[in-house]
Amino acid sequence: MDEQVLGQQLRALRTAAGRTVASVAADAGLSVPYIANLENGRGNPTVTALGRLAEALGTHLAIAIGPAEAPSATPPGSLVRLGRTRRFQQAARAMATHLGRDPREFAVQLIGAMAGVSQALGKDLSETDWWRLLDALLLIATLPADA
Repeated sequence: MDEQVLGQQLRALRTAAGRTVASVAADAGLSVPYIANLENGRGNPTVTALGRLAEALGTHLAIAIGPAEAPSATPPGSLVRLGRTRRFQQAARAMATHLGRDPREFAVQLIGAMAGVSQALGKDLSETDWWRLLDALLLIATLPADA
């Protein structure tokens, strides 16, 4: 995996969870500079370090060897910024609660799903478009289909 892509994914997971580098470092037992370097595409992390980071971020580490598949969508900067907002965190928490899911894990998955929409459309969405998409998902997740 390209170090830049790994760094972008780590930063996206961290920001989607509303976490600081320091809080993730403390939970993972790693140093702040080490994680900052990884997020900036520098360094060569061990599988152990990546596993600890994944656990601290409420996700899991998956390693596969095989034919190359389509890369997962890396959240664009506009979506990462949206994921840092209080409104996003409240909406993600409301959806997770309604669906009986862990709010932090759900927020990370939600960012990934929204990034997939951007990738499928072949363009970075505007801030207004991200909010519209988030509002639509909130309605779908929390209102009965027959309402």
